[in-house]
Amino acid sequence: MDSDFSSRAFLVALFDAAVRAADPLDAIRKHLPERPRGRVVVVGAGKAASQMAAAFEALWDGPFSGVVVDRHGPVAKTEKIRVMQSAHPVPDEAGLAGSRALLEAVAGLGENDLVVALISGGGSSLLPCPAGALSFADEVEVNKALLNSGAPVSAMNVVRKAVSGIKGGRLALAARPARVVSLVVSDVAGDDPAAVASGPTVPGAGTVADALAIIDEYRMALPQAVMAHLRSGEAEAPSMDDPRFARNEVHVIASAGVSLGAAAAKSREMGVEAVILSDAIEGEARDIGTMHAAIAREVAVKDQPFRKPVAILSGGETTVTIRDGIYGKGGRNTEFLLSFAHGIEGIPRIEALAADTDGIDGSEDNAGAFADGQSLARMRAAGVDPRLLLARHDAWSAFNAAEDLFVPGPTGTNVNDFRAILIR
Repeated sequence: MDSDFSSRAFLVALFDAAVRAADPLDAIRKHLPERPRGRVVVVGAGKAASQMAAAFEALWDGPFSGVVVDRHGPVAKTEKIRVMQSAHPVPDEAGLAGSRALLEAVAGLGENDLVVALISGGGSSLLPCPAGALSFADEVEVNKALLNSGAPVSAMNVVRKAVSGIKGGRLALAARPARVVSLVVSDVAGDDPAAVASGPTVPGAGTVADALAIIDEYRMALPQAVMAHLRSGEAEAPSMDDPRFARNEVHVIASAGVSLGAAAAKSREMGVEAVILSDAIEGEARDIGTMHAAIAREVAVKDQPFRKPVAILSGGETTVTIRDGIYGKGGRNTEFLLSFAHGIEGIPRIEALAADTDGIDGSEDNAGAFADGQSLARMRAAGVDPRLLLARHDAWSAFNAAEDLFVPGPTGTNVNDFRAILIR
């Protein structure tokens, strides 16, 4: 390998290739539905909503109207589709207005009309819509409890749809008798479209009984009103075989698997063999970081199970379980990477990038960070204790002190976590 080879530039090139593979314009172009005899209404929600809306506008030949909900911050410019904004990862009241706007947009349609739903990850928190007699505060408390529970996203979404008036296929039901075509950018392990944004237009598996079991398993303390709603018999979402969805179509147009494949191809193009561990890794971020570090050490020291030089890639969505309410700044990618850095401390020729493909990890402006065998030394030299910060879920502060944050800005897509480890 060239001695002038820049490890960080290489890792960023792989990240960029992964993001390009999930570009909404190319993805939507391949899945445009046929023009209907009636009206066309576009709705959508998620971290890629405005980019998907702009792509649809550039591609659709004919009249249409619509509204999508993206998160607060920079959004793509649109001409006809209204872009509303709300909060992620904890809902705000702007999201209530967004949910109402989507439901109003699909009201009163006929069987010759078409609804195009542009769905991407993040829509679960962007579309608060408390069911029944529940309040907005109730739904916020549910969301906070889920985020702190350590439950996988698949389990979170079972609970979310049980307390929502728009998730679990309910937005598609509101559009009946119009046909609904859902174009989904997947950020979930396994690419189940019903799990992306809790499936506002796609019914999924998971019953109220399952939701209650998840709440019990992860010891969530939810408001009394929420528990009463779940036990009332009114919370059951439509089932996957509900005949009311028979005319609808669902297409996963971008996913972590496709993006990791593109990153692997880019690595080989740059002269480094690549392996993909999995595009669906879940679990505690720090545990997954420890596991990845063990593999990297084995390759660096023993040339097994892969021969170096090699790029080890993985995707999926890890979780961070908050205990005792103690946490700092950061997200699951920086927590993964701080744990990884502990596992490779002092070992040369290993460098890694972990980042969220939407460009934002957690609550700050970074997508993730870089780590190598000297990361912890740089942190200590900057006056911070990396072990203490990991214990406090404050990985952002550790990498900020070491000047190792990765800040590409919002990418306009979202196919979950991206992890690349280069062993030279």
